[in-house]
Amino acid sequence: MHTIMPDSEQLKRAVKWISEQLKEDENQSKQGLINEAISRFDLNPKQSMFLLSFYKNT
Repeated sequence: MHTIMPDSEQLKRAVKWISEQLKEDENQSKQGLINEAISRFDLNPKQSMFLLSFYKNT
């Protein structure tokens, strides 16, 4: 099984942060966490689209 790894450090931190938030409370809104991560980690549009895609089917 292949794992898709983001190429930027900001994006990696965003994915890690969202994952940690979901471990604490799996009922949190993924969309809300994604929006917060985009702002918190200052992601550009391409990185934001990756993050949205990454969590789309999870």
